[in-house]
Amino acid sequence: MTTTTKPETTAVTAPDAERRERPMVEVVGLRKRFGTREVLKGMNLQVMRGSVLVILGGSGMGKSVLMKHLIGLLQPDEGKVIIDGEDISRLPAIELKRVRRKFGMVFQNGALFDSMTNYENVAFPLREHRKDLKGKVLDDKVRELFGVFSLNPDILGPRFPSEISGGQRKRVALARAVALDPEIVLYDEPTTGLDPITTDQVDEMILDAKRHLGITSIVISHDIASAFKIADHIIFVYEGEIVCEGLKAEMLSSKHAFVKQFFATWAQKNL
Repeated sequence: MTTTTKPETTAVTAPDAERRERPMVEVVGLRKRFGTREVLKGMNLQVMRGSVLVILGGSGMGKSVLMKHLIGLLQPDEGKVIIDGEDISRLPAIELKRVRRKFGMVFQNGALFDSMTNYENVAFPLREHRKDLKGKVLDDKVRELFGVFSLNPDILGPRFPSEISGGQRKRVALARAVALDPEIVLYDEPTTGLDPITTDQVDEMILDAKRHLGITSIVISHDIASAFKIADHIIFVYEGEIVCEGLKAEMLSSKHAFVKQFFATWAQKNL
C-alpha cells in the first residue's frame, strides 16, 4: 500500500533485493475477539519499508489492539501478522523477544524516567542490551543520537526531563526508542496535548527518522493536520475494520458516515 522512493544501488544480492521489495509489516485477515465482542474484523494491511503509516479513527475502534498485535503483545484469533517476512502470530515468547528488537516505541507522554537525566534515559537501552558499548564509545553513541534529532547538547545532563520542553522530551523519547537501531518505530498519539509549534517539531522528528535512518513508522493519531503532513499512507479504522485508506483526498471524499463526521469540522476550518 505505502510506497517509498528506492535509492539507486549496484550489486545488490538477490535476498537483499527481495527483502527491500516486500512489505516491512503485513497483516492478513486479522481477527480478535474479547468475550462476545469482535474488536478486529478481518483486517488486511501492508506497510512498506521506510514509509510512514498513520492510523486514524475514533476511540475504542481497534487502533491500539491492532498495534499490540504488531509487536506480539496479543495473538490473533485468526489471520497473520508478518514482520519483515516472518509470521509472528504463533511464535513462542523467546522468539518474540528476538522480533521485538526490530521495534522501538514512543509513548503518548514520552514515558521517560523522571529520576534519570536526559542523557541516562537515552543511554539506558544501550547499557541494558549493548554491554559492549562502554566509556567513550557509549558516550559518542548517545551524543550521535541527540544530534540526529537536533537536540542541543546542553540538555544531555545533568538536566532532567522535567527541565526541558514538551517537544524536547518527545525528541529524547525518540532518541531512546531508536538507540538499538530498530527498523520499525510505533508512536501512540505523539502530538496529543502539544501546542502547534511543538506538534510541528514532533512531525519533523518523525520525518527525520524516516529521512536519516530509513525507519518504518506506524503512528496512531487523532491529529488530522499532522497525519496529512507526515503520512505516506493513512488508514481509517472504524469498529475493527479499515473503512477508508489513502491520503488527504481519499479521507476528505469518503462517503462513510463516521469518516465524514470525523473530518467535517477540520475541513470547515482549514479548506
